[in-house]
Amino acid sequence: MTQTFDLILRDGTVVTPGGEARVDIGVRGERIAVIGDLSGAAAGETYDATGLHILPGVIDSQVHFREPGLEWKEDLETGARSAALGGVVAVFEMPNTNPSTTSPAMLADKLKRAKGRMDIDHAFYAGATHQNVDVLAEMERTQGCCGVKVFMGASTGDLLVHDDEGVEAVLRAIKRRAAFHSEDEYRLAERRELAVTGDWTSHPVVRDVETAVRSTRRLLNLARKVGKRIHVLHITTAEELEMLRDAKDVASVECLPQHLTLVAPEAYQRLKGYAQMNPPIREQHHVDALWRALNAGIVDVMGSDHAPHSIEEKARPYPASPSGMPGVQTLVPIMLTHVHNGKLTLQRFVELTSAGPQRVFGLADKGRIAEGYHADFTVVDLKRKETITTDWSKSKCGWTPYDGFEATGWPVATIVRGGFVMRDGDLVAKGGGKPVRFNETLEPAGV
Repeated sequence: MTQTFDLILRDGTVVTPGGEARVDIGVRGERIAVIGDLSGAAAGETYDATGLHILPGVIDSQVHFREPGLEWKEDLETGARSAALGGVVAVFEMPNTNPSTTSPAMLADKLKRAKGRMDIDHAFYAGATHQNVDVLAEMERTQGCCGVKVFMGASTGDLLVHDDEGVEAVLRAIKRRAAFHSEDEYRLAERRELAVTGDWTSHPVVRDVETAVRSTRRLLNLARKVGKRIHVLHITTAEELEMLRDAKDVASVECLPQHLTLVAPEAYQRLKGYAQMNPPIREQHHVDALWRALNAGIVDVMGSDHAPHSIEEKARPYPASPSGMPGVQTLVPIMLTHVHNGKLTLQRFVELTSAGPQRVFGLADKGRIAEGYHADFTVVDLKRKETITTDWSKSKCGWTPYDGFEATGWPVATIVRGGFVMRDGDLVAKGGGKPVRFNETLEPAGV
């Protein structure tokens, strides 16, 4: 009897847990049904992937889509659209909106806003404060919540837990892995006067290496004291990587394409406010240390920290200009270019953007191309050369720090749970995203 599928991806080079293989993939419903030779099978739709690589769907576990309250920069719909065009199948969105995501009601509001508007799958962080420790356990148990986020350095609104007592209280209140922006607020307060008006090269002076190191040292001590898992976001310094290498029992590590690609002081001189982000772009020896750590396996996950601001806001003279840059749409082509240039292997890229998030966050059915998993695929042409431009970038903010970047390696299709969302650069389905499922928040059957 002829095998039948809803979708067959034929003749692509598939990156499976066992390595690369030129095989077909048969999809039924939302899941991968068969991987192998399906030359005799039939399907409702067939996609010819000859000459292309089929990767597990890229998961961006750190984005700021600015809704509610800051929609002139971005919103859930435009952020998801930008992600889909960049080959991303799922995003984890941060809580520093206005109001912040600090209550069960606010988390429910974000999930409601996403329904029918986000083109890709999604999850939301609960934001920790000194005042909401008693509801964090409830929030992290919510389906569609990816965990708790803690800012140890100042951010939007009241999302700041800068003291050891506050961080310890948060860790004791929760069970899942908490994500941390690790910069020491005490030292930041002392160094803000070092900002030179109109001079963005002073940004990494204000937010210096010791600011990051001091915070991460405190954080690791607290995690071990309490016996809880932590995820340290956007690491930038060689010194922190030395500590985190010896802390795999409690800490997972994220790095960003920006910190692997842009270098101080050149980036600030060329891009000015567009290069400003927290933690800052740093000097070459820190970039080199990040690359060593990435290829040594110290880094677990790669996110974009997509954090858009308007052109008008970015044009303000430093330090009045806000920190953050868009990145969800450029993550794949930037990193595939690094693959092309021999900085990392394609398999390592997959580990950082799909297998890594699955392991660190406990994804129930995403993160690998294997039978039974969601049919999430990022289809790429590793030989395709394109120039990243502001016109191609579809973030509402209207700019990208990579304008003019010549990429080798390009996303050509985004498939989420068996359905095309982006194909050949065009969005072909809208609003079909669903909340990501996590092992620690699965509901019992029948509920």
